[in-house]
Amino acid sequence: MIKRSFDLLAAGAGLLVLAPLLLAVALWVKLDSKGPVLFRQVRIGRHGVPFDIYKFRTMADRPDGGRQLTVGQDPRVTRAGRFLRHYKLDELPQLLNVLEGSMSLVGPRPEVPRYVECYPPAVRKAVLSVRPGVTDLAAILYRDESAILGQAQDPERAYVDTILPVKLEYYQRYVRERSFWLDLRIIFRTLAAILR
Repeated sequence: MIKRSFDLLAAGAGLLVLAPLLLAVALWVKLDSKGPVLFRQVRIGRHGVPFDIYKFRTMADRPDGGRQLTVGQDPRVTRAGRFLRHYKLDELPQLLNVLEGSMSLVGPRPEVPRYVECYPPAVRKAVLSVRPGVTDLAAILYRDESAILGQAQDPERAYVDTILPVKLEYYQRYVRERSFWLDLRIIFRTLAAILR
């Protein structure tokens, strides 16, 4: 109850305070390249329920079905997108997901269905027992994930075999140890990582 109340208060306040920035980013995305301002993608949420995650669009508009990993200097990323991704500003629309209840500020990052299928059953049950988050410890650790994948011969295999298992360890740890104070620490560590 405390976590959900904090999520609602913080997300609502964040949207109000950041409204001018959100409008400026939306305008930049629209002027920088063709396509919608927001990018929506199906992710798997609490108890395995699919939901649409919101982000500012950072890639050239393309039909669904493209590669779901961003690798190295991905040519699909727009000029505005490079800046937004570097400072994680593309994630800000997820405050709307928090308000609607499909996400929390802190929790395991939600994956697309194809990668959730790679979770071992017991791990899937644990990780999907909580709302996914806008940030978590694994997101801080793999802040430059696309650069790491850009060095792999087979980025898809590298993600599934190397990165995802580490993320799942962090996700399970969060589920075991979650608390209001841990959430606050993760939020402050995320802000510090972004501002570095």
